[in-house]
Amino acid sequence: MKIKPNSIYIMLMIIIIFLGIEVRKKSAYVPHIVNLYLGDILRALLIFLGFSFLMEKKGLKIVIFLSLLFCYGIEISQLYHAEWIDAVRSTTLGGLVLGYGFLFSDLVSYTVGVLFGALCKVLLKKS
Repeated sequence: MKIKPNSIYIMLMIIIIFLGIEVRKKSAYVPHIVNLYLGDILRALLIFLGFSFLMEKKGLKIVIFLSLLFCYGIEISQLYHAEWIDAVRSTTLGGLVLGYGFLFSDLVSYTVGVLFGALCKVLLKKS
């Protein structure tokens, strides 16, 4: 029995979500450097998997481009501060989706997460 790629993407996205939650819960037990970057790397990997799921027939370059565009767009949007969007960001879901404040290091983490996902996808296709 062959597993469909979309099923794999869904399973991996669920794993990444639970891993991200656990990393946040166990932040006191994880080295500080990991706390700083792993959440954003996992978030970008989740976004990459989501675009891979939605655009299964598209090329890898397009999925990478759209994933990075989405991640960078959310991060750059954090430079905008109006009362209404800061109110949304102050909620748990709003903060998880939109983030809180712009950090250049987040752009690097997003790039690492997306490229890690792309590398894994290439290696899995070869095997």
